[in-house]
Amino acid sequence: MREKTLSFLGLMRRANALQAGENNTGEAVRAGKAKLLLLASDASDNARKRAESFVGGRRCLLLPLPFTKEELGGALGYGPCAMAAVTDLGFANAFIKRLQELDGETYGAAAAEVARRFDKAERRRSEKAAERNKRNGKRRTNV
Repeated sequence: MREKTLSFLGLMRRANALQAGENNTGEAVRAGKAKLLLLASDASDNARKRAESFVGGRRCLLLPLPFTKEELGGALGYGPCAMAAVTDLGFANAFIKRLQELDGETYGAAAAEVARRFDKAERRRSEKAAERNKRNGKRRTNV
């Protein structure tokens, strides 16, 4: 299961839904694009403090991973990497569900929060589509 979770990180990177490295991660969080900030288990104290300062006061969750820097970097196709930011809410929801399968006790609360945000975004998206249909004169709306 760990290998599938790590390979999912590589899939997110190829889909351009993940920013890796400290600089890219910081830019994504400051721009408000990051939904999850992932931190390697063996990240240094300075990297941990920097990640906490990135997330402070923003709508991004900081999530410590059960993977080392080498495992995280290897899954992403880089060298050792201490942090990464997931920028797509759908991928964040799917990834945290995989982490919850690995360790439900640790990731249960974060998974519930991301699922709540995902459901809210889906509801807003469907309401916006229904409103657009009403304005354009379409008869059927799935509301």
